Amino acid sequence: MRLLLDTHVLVWLLADSARISGRVYSHIERAADKDELFVSAITPWEIAMLVAKERLRLNRDIADWLTAALALPGIQLEPLSPSIAVASTRLPWDVHPDPADRILLATARHLDATLVSADRQLLAYADEGYLKAMAPG
Repeated sequence: MRLLLDTHVLVWLLADSARISGRVYSHIERAADKDELFVSAITPWEIAMLVAKERLRLNRDIADWLTAALALPGIQLEPLSPSIAVASTRLPWDVHPDPADRILLATARHLDATLVSADRQLLAYADEGYLKAMAPG
């Protein structure tokens, strides 16, 4: 199963957070073993913005943290292609006004991946049948 990690899930994964259940962690490990674990190209920007706004504190410089995160075995960075950019504008507008989340949704759909997210709006979008998703907890 292809998985796309929401930004907060990647942060939790590297922090070895209890917010990720054992079941979901097993899915993440299996996806990584099969090179089917993805993060969106928007994710490094989101993390850097959170650090810049002091809404997230990391145990090292953001550039070093991102380098380490993206070097983990099995994690692949999915580029922001023109087709993903366009698709993010063609989602129903009531799904989420945040452009970064719209890019995340479009990326999951493009990859035919299951989005791992705790974002209620994104999970509700999945409940409507627009994409596959699972909560990390």
